[in-house]
Amino acid sequence: MSMRCTSASIRFALFLSFSLTASSSLPPLPFFSKRDAPSIPEPKATPSDLLSLLGSKSNSSAVNPVAARQLKSCFRFLVPFTPLDPPRHRKLGPTEPTGPTQSHENELIWWPPGPVLELARLAVDSGGDPAAIHRALDPTVIPVPDVEGSKEDRCELTRTPYGRRFICEELNLYLQFLFELIVDRGPSVGLNVALSRFDLFHGHLFLATGSGRLGILFHAKEYPAYDKQVFPFNMGFCQRGSNVTYDDSMNLRNILWLAPLPGDSAESWVAPGVLVVLDVRPDGIIYRDLIPDYVNFARTIYEDDLGDVAVDVNYLNVGSESRNYQIFIC
Repeated sequence: MSMRCTSASIRFALFLSFSLTASSSLPPLPFFSKRDAPSIPEPKATPSDLLSLLGSKSNSSAVNPVAARQLKSCFRFLVPFTPLDPPRHRKLGPTEPTGPTQSHENELIWWPPGPVLELARLAVDSGGDPAAIHRALDPTVIPVPDVEGSKEDRCELTRTPYGRRFICEELNLYLQFLFELIVDRGPSVGLNVALSRFDLFHGHLFLATGSGRLGILFHAKEYPAYDKQVFPFNMGFCQRGSNVTYDDSMNLRNILWLAPLPGDSAESWVAPGVLVVLDVRPDGIIYRDLIPDYVNFARTIYEDDLGDVAVDVNYLNVGSESRNYQIFIC
């Protein structure tokens, strides 16, 4: 063997020796299996996220995209969330002998009558102060009469034994319109609901946290019938005689109306009105993050989580022989 070959062999042996020594002195690399790989936690949705997705494009884009996608999967719109026209002054009431058309009803949600828009702007301009709503109420006190035999059952449906109404009659008519539209369109998303003291009769008018946006959270299926197998919960006197069945439709009992969201200028609007059923199915993000554990059986979203509650809006059948629904604001 030549000197050159010998020298090369020695250098290779030394390199191999140093490499083995160095590798043996390093700590072993961690081994991860797919089962042991660290998981990325699911983003937690908030009431603010829910409202933002139903607001302006800038508000919607600020929501975590994963949470946004999951929240949107729980929206069941009673009126399409795709208005094309700018706001126009509209009035309630039929535009033809057969009554309002579906497109006209949609427009009344997207861009309500002038008094509703004025109240919506007042709510935002006040900084979300419930007193702004209180000042729009007629001071006249209206006693709440018997509602479908509630007195006999010792049931008190309303927060107070009396109610009031808005000074502007068109606001009262708009509230009636919302209740009746929910009943009419509910079946399109799987919500079969009736105007009764056991089912749909009230909503909570609030001013959203942060924005002051005017909204109402309606609660249907308020008093499901007691059933030892499927609903073994005693809800008091108002539950007596209930014909509301506890089933999967309870997942759809929270219905949200939002007024259009005003912009910075006196005539601008950054988001249209919304009417949407919130699906709180057990495998959904709303159930997971927005329903308190102690009422998950009732599938209740609380209005206080959305903003400051100004009043309760009740639509009650006070007729003795024939149906006579009236608004009572408590």
